[in-house]
Amino acid sequence: MSDLFESAGLPDDAPRPLADRLRPRTLCDVVGQDHLIGPEGPIGRMVAANRPHSIILWGPPGTGKTTIARLLSNAFQLHFEQLSAVFSGVADLKKSFDAARQRRKMGQGTLLFVDEIHRFNRSQQDSFLPVVEDGTVILVGATTENPSFELNGALLSRAQVLVLRRLDDAALETLIVRAEKHYGENLRLTDDARETLRAMADGDGRYLLNLVEEVAGLKIAKPLDAAALVAAVQKRAPLYDKSREEHYNLISALHKSIRGSDPDAALYWLARMLAGGEQPLYIARRLVRASVEDIGLADPQAVVQAIAAKDVYDFLGSPEGEIALVQCVLYLASAPKSNAVYVAHGAAMRAAEAHGSLMPPAHILNAPTTLMKTLGYGKGYEYDHEAEEGFSGQNYFPDRMAREQYYDPKDTGFERETRKRLEYWAKLRAKKGGA
Repeated sequence: MSDLFESAGLPDDAPRPLADRLRPRTLCDVVGQDHLIGPEGPIGRMVAANRPHSIILWGPPGTGKTTIARLLSNAFQLHFEQLSAVFSGVADLKKSFDAARQRRKMGQGTLLFVDEIHRFNRSQQDSFLPVVEDGTVILVGATTENPSFELNGALLSRAQVLVLRRLDDAALETLIVRAEKHYGENLRLTDDARETLRAMADGDGRYLLNLVEEVAGLKIAKPLDAAALVAAVQKRAPLYDKSREEHYNLISALHKSIRGSDPDAALYWLARMLAGGEQPLYIARRLVRASVEDIGLADPQAVVQAIAAKDVYDFLGSPEGEIALVQCVLYLASAPKSNAVYVAHGAAMRAAEAHGSLMPPAHILNAPTTLMKTLGYGKGYEYDHEAEEGFSGQNYFPDRMAREQYYDPKDTGFERETRKRLEYWAKLRAKKGGA
């Protein structure tokens, strides 16, 4: 099988990274992606049927996207051509398409692998449509970004999106064992250090093998423990791009953990965001939103706590101010939950749009002039504080609009008492005929 070094014209004895030396030779050797490559997976079925079609491989770095593309070209006996959207432009695409057309005339198909395909603009992505449509190329695009946001709908309709998973512990351990067989000896690591090595890779097989290569090259007399391993190799920052999908994924996970009343999970996602360098004030804004959207009047103090956390962070800064965010997350996740305020807002807005510009009933309008009094403004208004039981039961909706209910408090937290009051007033209103 031709590899990257052969493609680059380098001799066999040229220095090669361990990740390239251990690159899988068959699809069966790819680890961690059995849901795609197995007999029931889409790639497994495609190879078994010998009917190649265009695909988009979406997944984090180091999960095998480039390797799978190369192995597919071998499986279908297609010419493999690789482009990177970072370095290629329209001229490069045209050159590749023309070469593929010439090969097709000679009976040779082309698998065009485009790395970072999401970096092509809309017009560049559109240029793939005719050559994919007529089968001039089998397109295999690779992206770390959500194709729904980054790729044209027309291109997505012509290519199946396949999601690669970050490598789990078992897959990473398989790669370590392969590396040890390659070296002919086990890594000099304690069990804890071996576990730490897998954790440091963060699901990235390529990065793991780079770490293994670094450890294998160390001159050490006794096995490294976890602390010594971390000191010996450089630990990279967690994968987190504040301008990309991971940013939205993690804030969504934090918000939904709060909504689901799971303080421990919420704290984990908060820690992930802080460790990744997320702006704490961005997190604070989402906490304020969660306090009114998912807790509301079930605990009116929730929004007070969220605003206080923002103010404390403003005052102290990092890292001390982050404790206020932790406290707020714990408070919100532990608080009684109600979306009744959120639902009431939506219902009232829909009603306002549906009923147009109906005037308030005349009896609740002020009448500061004689003309307005003559027109009936304020006539029949009952002052609630002077009414029996402090409640007049009058109608406050427009005359031509039936009474509607938007706010339906939950039977939880502070809203339990609110619900009792509203039910009591509803009975009085019915008794007094205000409905």
